[in-house]
Amino acid sequence: MAVMHPLTLRFRDADLEDGFFEATRARTRHQGQAAILVGMFVYILHGVLDRWFVSPDVVAHLWVARGTALCVPLVVLIFSLTPWFARSSHLVLALVGLAAGVGLIAMQTHLPLESAPYYYPMMVVVTFYTYNFVGTRFIYALGVDLLMLLGYNLFFGALMGYPLHVLLGHDFFIVSANLIGGSAGYLAERQRRLLFLRERMLDEERRHHLDRSLHDGLTGLPNRDLLYDRIAQAISASQRTGQINCGFFLDLDGFKQINDTLGHKVGDQVLREVGSRLVAAVRGVDTVARIGGDEFFVIARDIAGEADAKALATKLLDQISAPMQSIAPGLQTGASIGLCLFPYDGMTVADLIHRADVAMYRVKTSGKGHYAVAGAADIIAA
Repeated sequence: MAVMHPLTLRFRDADLEDGFFEATRARTRHQGQAAILVGMFVYILHGVLDRWFVSPDVVAHLWVARGTALCVPLVVLIFSLTPWFARSSHLVLALVGLAAGVGLIAMQTHLPLESAPYYYPMMVVVTFYTYNFVGTRFIYALGVDLLMLLGYNLFFGALMGYPLHVLLGHDFFIVSANLIGGSAGYLAERQRRLLFLRERMLDEERRHHLDRSLHDGLTGLPNRDLLYDRIAQAISASQRTGQINCGFFLDLDGFKQINDTLGHKVGDQVLREVGSRLVAAVRGVDTVARIGGDEFFVIARDIAGEADAKALATKLLDQISAPMQSIAPGLQTGASIGLCLFPYDGMTVADLIHRADVAMYRVKTSGKGHYAVAGAADIIAA
């Protein structure tokens, strides 16, 4: 399991960190938008207290401070609708909490000390809001709330001259909100990251098991199940676009003698080598599969016609018949190949393989080491 930084919770693996933000991008956007709307409503609703605790000559100053602070979440809300929001979402969401706290401090500087108990609790609300609702990362929320705590003490302790016992009383609740809200925010983000790791691990396991179920355990090539799917895709594409494809059914010549003489270990090594050579001989869009024993199947996509198919068959025969260091020269292997071009009327996956198999069998019974085209009367020497 990847290691997270104990304070910032950032993954030490940069790719994993990028993956986490990509996976949570939509959630961050939607949560941030909802939090901004709710926060703006509560911030405005807080102005109801002005009627009872603020003298009429100061109300305008409070609304200027309140309105200025509300400009930040409004701008962030609009910014969240743009593609650029994803690059700096957590930072700009943290600014929403910071603006709310600065606005509260600005409002409270216009109030007498006796009105402070009715306004400073909003700092507690903003603290929880920044940690647990606005959607920013814990480390950003921590930075914002520590700045607000520092600013609160500087303004009202050093500049406004609040009595020490009053300031300490306010600090107690603000610090408590930081401890409780910060702990909850930290644990929540840590749990989200652990869940992301768990889901990523399960996805990798599922992909691994799926890959194993669709690939041959010895050579790593696609097995019969995946081959059928690839052929079905090629048939579908050829029916839509008219492109010509070709299936090659390959059966190794002389493999049984190698297996019986040198043992299964060498035989397995030969099969792996043949698979590697076939893959090297075709393009990336083509498919090489092992369908059982010493039988392989190749799908060549979007070729010009029969001439290209024959040229590729010759290339495959040359690749397979080239000497292998793992076996003695007298036991070198070769192959017989049956070709079937498609599309053709009434074709199916099973029929395509069957036609190529029949063509290959004609080669086997006529001298081996060659290729034949399904439906052709003669075997053409490679």
